[in-house]
Amino acid sequence: MKFGTLILLCLAVLGLNSCLGVSADISIRANGSGQIVLEYRVSQALESMGRLDGNERWPAIPVGRDDFERGVARIPGLRLSGFSARDVSGAGGGRDLLTRVTLDFQDIPALLSFLGGAGDSASHTVENGSNVLRLVLAVPSSLNADLVSLLREVSDGYEIGIGLSVPRNASLAVLPSDVSASRVVSHGRRVSFTIGLADMLDLREELTLEFRW
Repeated sequence: MKFGTLILLCLAVLGLNSCLGVSADISIRANGSGQIVLEYRVSQALESMGRLDGNERWPAIPVGRDDFERGVARIPGLRLSGFSARDVSGAGGGRDLLTRVTLDFQDIPALLSFLGGAGDSASHTVENGSNVLRLVLAVPSSLNADLVSLLREVSDGYEIGIGLSVPRNASLAVLPSDVSASRVVSHGRRVSFTIGLADMLDLREELTLEFRW
């Protein structure tokens, strides 16, 4: 139950001709508490995988309120404050299940636990009086060019996005800086990064976002 895990699931399920888009809006107050609004859409083909072989109660991707409540319960300082799920038109012409989750966190460690779990994909430091939040969003793919081309077709219209809002002006650096096909708002009280799901397959280096405020 962490944002990084959902990103990896996006890439893994592409090979099944099923797609998933993820966005996360993070708001951090001056005292370190804040809120995460997580939204992701799963194609019905992927969501239905969880109903095979009598596994109706355990879908392949966590989409139910119970799934999130179990994940939140394992993270001190994190609380589920909102949940909704509905069917919408999918990017590929089919139907998607759109899930929107609101989480409240009481401090930066709780936020990091959600974003990075026990790994090193999320970190926070204070450098020269400024907060620095680093997120490893993706690692390079080893897929061949023909498969990448196919995946581009089936994942067209699905995106990965993350935004950060803070009480004062912030900056966002994307590493490496030459990531193509992305949209970046790099300065302001809200900064953000968005990239097409299939475009992430072209990465040749680890993709890291560095927020400063």
